Amino acid sequence: MSRRSRLYLLLAPAALLVASCAGASAAPRVLAAADAVNLLEDNDDVIVIDVRTPAEFAQGHVAGAELIDIQAPDFRERIAELDRDGSYFVYCRTGNRSATAVSIMADLGFTDVVDARGLAELAQAGAPTAR
Repeated sequence: MSRRSRLYLLLAPAALLVASCAGASAAPRVLAAADAVNLLEDNDDVIVIDVRTPAEFAQGHVAGAELIDIQAPDFRERIAELDRDGSYFVYCRTGNRSATAVSIMADLGFTDVVDARGLAELAQAGAPTAR
């Protein structure tokens, strides 16, 4: 057996392990506003998370949303307290903070997370809002 063949035999199990670990958590889905609104309408079990600041939340938010400010020092801890097997719908003002939040959630092992991007687009697509 050649030296190269032996090296492949040694590295193959490690490559399989890395590949299986890389697929362990599902990638968050990013939805267009209309698709996100349809998801909200069709799924009563989804938990809506607004990751904006309390002041932004007070100006208006998706009805029934829970505020977990991504800029708060305890954001990661508060997210980590949630059920990793639940269904989550995350949004912010423009989509930047929601993208960061769903990435953190994926790193923590959440399996069903939707990045719904920005509130203005959601409201325009028909998401119910509240103050």
